[in-house]
This record gives sequence, C-alpha cells and structure tokens, in this order.
Amino acid sequence: MVELSKATAVALAAEKATITRNRWLSFPAVAIIIVFGILPLLIIIVYSFLKAAPYGGVEWRFSTNAYVSFLFQKDIFDDTLQFSPNYLIIYFRTFLYAVATTVVCLLLGFPTAYFMATRPPSQRNIWVLLITIPFWSNLLVRTLAVMLVIRDQGLINNTLMALHLIDKPITMLYTNFAIMLGLLYSFLPFMVLPLYSSLEKLDFRLVEAGHDLYASKRQVLWRVIVPLSMPGIVAGCLLVFIPALGAYVTPLILGGGRHLMIGDLIAQQFGTGRNWPLGSAQALILMAAVLVALYFYSRPGVKQGTHG
Repeated sequence: MVELSKATAVALAAEKATITRNRWLSFPAVAIIIVFGILPLLIIIVYSFLKAAPYGGVEWRFSTNAYVSFLFQKDIFDDTLQFSPNYLIIYFRTFLYAVATTVVCLLLGFPTAYFMATRPPSQRNIWVLLITIPFWSNLLVRTLAVMLVIRDQGLINNTLMALHLIDKPITMLYTNFAIMLGLLYSFLPFMVLPLYSSLEKLDFRLVEAGHDLYASKRQVLWRVIVPLSMPGIVAGCLLVFIPALGAYVTPLILGGGRHLMIGDLIAQQFGTGRNWPLGSAQALILMAAVLVALYFYSRPGVKQGTHG
C-alpha cells in the first residue's frame, strides 16, 4: 500500500508539472491574443459608447449617440430624431457585393479546384503555385494593375480599338463592374485553395461507382462530389465573404469613391469625419454580421459536410 501511495503521488506530481509546463508554454500565445485581439476590441467597444470630440478623438463621457445616429438623424431645428437609411443602404450594398463576389468566386473556383485535384500528383504543386502567385505582391499593387488594365486607355480598350471592334473606349473604371472585378481578382485564391484541399482528399472511386450505377455527370456532381467537398465550400465562402465585407483598398481605387462600402465608410469616420465613436460602432456592427456568418459555419452539420 505504501508503494502504491508513493507511485500515485509521483504520478500526480508529474501530471501537475506537465500542466504547469503547458500553461507556461501557452502563455506567449495567450498574451498575443490578449494584446493584439481582445485589447483592441475592448478599446473599440469603449469608444463606441463615448462622445465624439470636435476635432477627432473622444470625450470621456458615456453616450449612445453613435448607435442612435447609425439609424436616426437629428433635425437641425428641433433636435427630433428622423429615420435615416443612408448607412443601411451602404451596408446593404456592401452585403450584395460580398455575396456576389462569393458566388462568382465559387462558380469559378470550384471547377478550377476540381481540375487541380484531378491532375497527376506530380503536377498539383505547380498548379497550387500558380494560384498563389497573386499573393506575392501587395494588394495595393494588384489593384493598381487592374486599374491600368480596365481604364479608358488601358489594355482592354486599346486592344479592342486596335482591332476596330469599338470606336471609343468603354467606360469600365469607377463602375460596379470595376469593383467586382477587383474583388474577384483579390479573393478568388481564397476560394480555390480550400476547395482544392477538400477535393484532393476526395475518394474518386466513389465517383466511378456513381457512373457504374448509371448516374449522370450532373447526378454524380450534386450527389457525390458536392456533398463530400462541402467543408471546403463552406470554408472558401467564409474566407471570401468576410474579407469582402470589409474591403477598403479595392472599392476606393476602382470605385473612385462613387460606390461607398463599409470599409470606406469606417475609414471616413476616423479620418475626415472625425467621429471615432461612430466609426467604432459601425465596425462593431460589421463584426456582428461576421459573427453571424461564423455561427452558421460552427454548426456541427455544416462542419461535417456529410449527409448522415
């Protein structure tokens, strides 16, 4: 019994030492999360409930004006509140851009990822390398490159005019088309790579079995390939949709400031608007929308991507 008690004590001491060591090893990661994640978020939350200072910054007085002014505007004569849908329109426009970007990226990214996954193993790394080439340069540089291609004297218009297909340049820059093109170019790799990772693990013997059972190509696609690749589809959609909601550089440069999106709106509040509480409130509202998307992704049925 004495030897058993000693062995138990030694095991408990070893377990305690392991727990203590693991806590110390996790301390740097926890510190980084607190300093660069939680602390800035707390600052934004606090700022959103303060009063805006006249020349930027905040006054340390509690106020909910930032959230009230998001939906209502004070009358300049009697200070009554009137509903103003301006910010909601910007959010709705941004939501449409993000959804459209996600859908088009999925439509283009799925066949691309399927093509990559069905190549011989020796060629797949080459295709992955080609997909990741845009990441080698800064987003601003890539956006400016798109602008040079679609402007009135850009590559597309010059080529069409040289071929005598058009008489005058087609206006593409500073339009909805330019913004969508820029968003697609920026975020398409975020869709392709998760899809490729999911499709690469697909057992293509199931696809052959579907054909052997006289299923058409469409039936095999929707009943075999798509359900088994659902985790990659969900991950890719989130990786495209969430950054597209907060896109700043692309709408600003390619949209020319004519098509305001959430990222531009928040930047204006901290810059020319000098209304930090309102900018903080708008950022928190955007984050709430992102959390809703993450909630749907975190559901067990979605993450498994299988049909019982």
